[in-house]
Amino acid sequence: MGAFREILGAARDAFSARSALRVTLTAALAMFASGCGGGFSGPEQAIQDLTRVDYGKPYIGMSKQQVLQCAGQPRSQIPASGGAETLIYHYKGAGPVPGGTPKDATCTASLTFQGGNLIRVNYSHKEGRSPYAWQAEKDPEKQAQMKREGTPTCVFSLPRCPK
Repeated sequence: MGAFREILGAARDAFSARSALRVTLTAALAMFASGCGGGFSGPEQAIQDLTRVDYGKPYIGMSKQQVLQCAGQPRSQIPASGGAETLIYHYKGAGPVPGGTPKDATCTASLTFQGGNLIRVNYSHKEGRSPYAWQAEKDPEKQAQMKREGTPTCVFSLPRCPK
């Protein structure tokens, strides 16, 4: 009878440990899912994020001199530690071109160079607003319009480059 009680006690402890683990895992999964849910407006947004094209990728590795020939002089240059440097372009259309005027620019591109070669391209629309900004709008008509329009976006290319 004592051995039976020991086995029964061990089984109860194991069951309690599994139940506690199950509850903990379920709670962690629920917290993770609720945290991720804030970043998506639905399955459509998730698909867009996963299939987004990296327009800057074909230009990675180009020399600074090649980029300057294709895009012209930048609006500004920002030096960074370790010899890195970022060139800032303001443009409208497909991408920066020599002699482009930033007066009517709608997009900004930051091209980061390390060791004289392009390592990163970031670009955004000048009206970079959250896809959820419509939720803060009080006027229902404006809110519906903002939701329909979505967030303004830009593409990036160096149209005068041979790539």
